[in-house]
Amino acid sequence: MAEKVKKLGVRRQGGYLYFITKKGDVGRARMARGGKRGGGKIEVVAKAGVNKAKGYLYFLDKAGDISRAKMARGGKRRAKKSRRRR
Repeated sequence: MAEKVKKLGVRRQGGYLYFITKKGDVGRARMARGGKRGGGKIEVVAKAGVNKAKGYLYFLDKAGDISRAKMARGGKRRAKKSRRRR
């Protein structure tokens, strides 16, 4: 399902959203909780410099490493609704 791209071992701190930046580093931003505003300044937690490939979702896994998973595209077509005749 997901494959590890780079081992970093980033320790997470509560109240922050962790993500992979456009440059391929690990960043974090304050989360909005209890009426308080989130967002604000983005901190770079770890410099990784991962080159992102198209069609993959990059994320920070439970171990604090950068992993990627193939993005679901298209999906399954829905069945047409059948009309009821009177």
